Amino acid sequence: MAETGTDISIARGLLQKGDLVAVPTETVYGLAGNALNVDSVARIFEVKNRPSFDPLIVHIYDLSQLSKYVMNIPQQAERLAKEFWPGPLTLLLRKRSIIPDLVTSGLDTVGIRCPKHPMTQNLLKTLDFPLAAPSANPFGFVSPTKASHVTDQLGSKIKYVLDGGPSVVGIESTIVGFENNKTIVHRLGGISVEQIESVVGDVEVITSPTAMKSPGQLKSHYSPSKKMFVADLSKAVEMVDLQRVALLSFKDDYKAPHQVTLSPTGSLPEAAKNLFDALRILDKMPVDLIIAELVPEEGIGRAINDRLRRASAK
Repeated sequence: MAETGTDISIARGLLQKGDLVAVPTETVYGLAGNALNVDSVARIFEVKNRPSFDPLIVHIYDLSQLSKYVMNIPQQAERLAKEFWPGPLTLLLRKRSIIPDLVTSGLDTVGIRCPKHPMTQNLLKTLDFPLAAPSANPFGFVSPTKASHVTDQLGSKIKYVLDGGPSVVGIESTIVGFENNKTIVHRLGGISVEQIESVVGDVEVITSPTAMKSPGQLKSHYSPSKKMFVADLSKAVEMVDLQRVALLSFKDDYKAPHQVTLSPTGSLPEAAKNLFDALRILDKMPVDLIIAELVPEEGIGRAINDRLRRASAK
């Protein structure tokens, strides 16, 4: 079983040897390996059981490193990085040859970001390579927001989990690309569309991609093991056996025996932070089905609803 601790030097030593380490970020915990080492990258896909057509995100510690790994940085990208890095924003840019094709699933673009968590920031500063780090969970399942989530699902396959406490954002980064002078949101996440537009103007949001250009674009993803549906809970509670069904509500208490409420105060950031942990709690309840309601479709609520729809797609 993986050791859990707060010793950055242990994590650094393992990564330098080509091993994988789970690391905390402000979004979710990542399964990290040397992004320039093809063997380490291949091990990430193996441990996660992740299909090779789903590209990985590369993590750096500072905007000054960006030009080492990508070419042709658009002005919009630089403005967004200056505004939101470190933070939950991934930029999709044309990669340099130093980034292995396996990282990008053969694409000529790479997703790259600067995580905000101080522990992982300090770790990246001690390394002479960036980290490829998708979420530290089996592919398609609920993303981890605590060290214990990682050990529960991947603890037998890695050696060390760097414990940085609960993730403060709780959902993955927003992925933004640039084509023909347009700014395109490929994945909704921790930075809202409204925040991005406040910096670069109008953006295009791709909700039904025709090709896999970035992580998190599969229709079914972030899923608990139990069957899950999205519905109007105020109506659903009158139609189901509440002894056999668990409810995931935004802010209302439906007085059900099996329920988790994301934010009793109606805070969307709090709901985002609690989302994946709530799905794990619901998945362990003695029920046959999970029914979730959507949150207001605004700000980070759009990203929460994206995860709820993908979690229920299967």
